[in-house]
Amino acid sequence: MPHWSVYTGNSEPHDGIDRLPAPPPWRAFDGEPVVPPPLDADDEAAVSPDRVHRARSYVATPESVQLVNAALVLRRPLLVTGPPGTGKSSLAYAVARELGLGPVLRWNITSRSALSDGLYQYDPLSRLYAARQAARTGQDVQEAGGVEDHLRLGPLGTALLPYDRPRALLVDEIDKSDLDLPNDLLNVLEEGQYDIPELLRAARHSAADVTAEVLADGSDSPVTVTRGRVRCRAFPFVVLTSNGEREFPPAFLRRCVRLKLRRPDRAQLTEIVRAHLDTPPGEAERLISRFLTRAADGELATDQLLNALYLTGVTGLDTDSRDALAEQLMPYLSTTADGDGF
Repeated sequence: MPHWSVYTGNSEPHDGIDRLPAPPPWRAFDGEPVVPPPLDADDEAAVSPDRVHRARSYVATPESVQLVNAALVLRRPLLVTGPPGTGKSSLAYAVARELGLGPVLRWNITSRSALSDGLYQYDPLSRLYAARQAARTGQDVQEAGGVEDHLRLGPLGTALLPYDRPRALLVDEIDKSDLDLPNDLLNVLEEGQYDIPELLRAARHSAADVTAEVLADGSDSPVTVTRGRVRCRAFPFVVLTSNGEREFPPAFLRRCVRLKLRRPDRAQLTEIVRAHLDTPPGEAERLISRFLTRAADGELATDQLLNALYLTGVTGLDTDSRDALAEQLMPYLSTTADGDGF
């Protein structure tokens, strides 16, 4: 493995992130105050079992290992493009587990997603309600809480906190966003920082360094924000996934490390099945062959094969019945494919 590589792709946790080379001068960040590290990714009792399994069983390719390391060293987002079911989102969990980056921060993108959704959420109505309740009960309105008590950082906003180690952020299906989000996101990731206007207004009226204690995504422990600005210290490992349904602006693309995942071949499928399931080799090979034959005529996802293998293995059906069940579990994902059967 090259000396600059820290991610190996073998799914075994290690402290290689501490050997990450220094960032390029134009990608160095100095955010303060330093935020304590999150729950260790190895504390699997606090992480959902499905995500632990995805991280453990992810099968990395040499290309994905190389480009993950490139993104880590360059402190750039990794744009992962590929058909559904090729492991785009699982990659973020695998890297976070191996390198001990803590729980993955996940932002699921829809056509209505805006940059502010990923940075933080502020509820002015709850603040107004709290102030009215305090007035009714004769309390000092200030005791009802300030702006920070009604504000919570989102997954992107949390990832950019000044951690000593990078956090892992998954921005899932960015191609579903509106036209403006990629460029809006680009500016924040380029600068490694963002402002919280609601806190900035309070800071402008004070000569001292105004601090606020706010809650971060996925945590009940507050973090300190100084003068309404959040700036990262260790640039996060950002995975942006896309199904290839749209084109992105050139300015966005040139600031990302790009990884294109392809359909797994027979050898990769065999390794993926072995990592996920304890299926008899003969049965696995037979269904993999049928899957590959069918995939040549239309779009299928790897998890459809895994579903078919698992369910046909636990039903106790005879061969013909298992084949019929597998056929029902592996329909084409698009309506352009010819035919409905194997």
